[in-house]
Amino acid sequence: MKLKTYLKLFKISNLDFSKKIGISSVSLSRYISGERIPEKSILNKIFKLTDGLVDANDFFLESDPSQDLSEIYKEEIKKMVLNIREGKLKDLAKAITLVESSLELHKAQADFLLSNLKQNTNSIRIGITGVPGVGKSTFIETFGMYLIDLGFKVSVLAIDPSSQRTGGSILGDKTRMMKLSVNKNAFIRPSPSQGNLGGVAKRTSESIRCLEEAGFNIIFIETMGVGQAETTVYDMVDIFLVLLLPSGGDELRGIKKGIIEMADLIVINKADGNLKNVAEITMSEYKNAQNMISNIREDISPEVFLCSSTESLGIKNIWNFIKKFEKARKHSGSFYKTRAQQQTKAIWRNIFLQSQDYIENNLKSKDSVKKIIKNVEKNNFDVNNASKIIFDLILKKIF
Repeated sequence: MKLKTYLKLFKISNLDFSKKIGISSVSLSRYISGERIPEKSILNKIFKLTDGLVDANDFFLESDPSQDLSEIYKEEIKKMVLNIREGKLKDLAKAITLVESSLELHKAQADFLLSNLKQNTNSIRIGITGVPGVGKSTFIETFGMYLIDLGFKVSVLAIDPSSQRTGGSILGDKTRMMKLSVNKNAFIRPSPSQGNLGGVAKRTSESIRCLEEAGFNIIFIETMGVGQAETTVYDMVDIFLVLLLPSGGDELRGIKKGIIEMADLIVINKADGNLKNVAEITMSEYKNAQNMISNIREDISPEVFLCSSTESLGIKNIWNFIKKFEKARKHSGSFYKTRAQQQTKAIWRNIFLQSQDYIENNLKSKDSVKKIIKNVEKNNFDVNNASKIIFDLILKKIF
């Protein structure tokens, strides 16, 4: 971290900091501007005083674009934030694109954008998962239109799986939610997973903040729907809803899947026509199975509902439970406590993503790493030892 950034972040004046390390404020200004490089004894003092956040490398390496964002960009982003608060969806779409971008300049702009957003606890974040074909998009559209009729502003973050070969994705959820996509009180944003696990995109939590800034009080996060790995979304939402198909069989299947154990609400979709009786049996099985699972939430127990998205049946019951769920969690304080814990988890998730970016964009291209990889391929190096050596390179980069 650049010293200039550290002082600004912790609101320390140049004069106060210079006194603490025993130099004049003029000398400190020269160090900050790059006009002079601190001698070793001063570097050690700066390192200790900043708890290692500013080290010698920060005075020799090229500046981080996120710290040198021009005033022009900053003013544009501030204007964008104001437009988002006024409900201008074009600016909201631009903001989410900025947040999702992997370009260094865009990352810097996104960091500045996010620092200007407010924290919002007036929204309800609803995570929705289920296997392909369960009818997630149809359910969200039916439920979303119902909520809009009640006066809510509804947004959808629909995560599409990215190709492991090309990185591309289909992004077709808007075409599956035609009514919702053209409603003035709705906003649908398909996002590529970019190879990210856990059923969400890399920047889903940041996109949620953009949506809340725009005044959307209902936010659906529709996961990729691969069935087993959608657990990260649980740490981003207020209520976790699992959609299931009507099917007979062993009720214990629900217990074997960790994703079912985390469900706050299980909805048996397509409970109509010839499948209605099967759906009722499925609901009974999952209710019995829940008696064998300890509740994750202390203040409210999960429930199972029947639903037909195509016939709009069961939607009201589902919404009544969500209201009851929110009220109970806010009354106990666990709603706000969970949001705070999610912030902490987001810190570590972002650190992991930044490390991943460094490995992909920098570490793999280093000649020393390429040599290690070649030696492994020739069976001259053991995989574990090679991993440790490369990990040491990462630690040197960090510390």
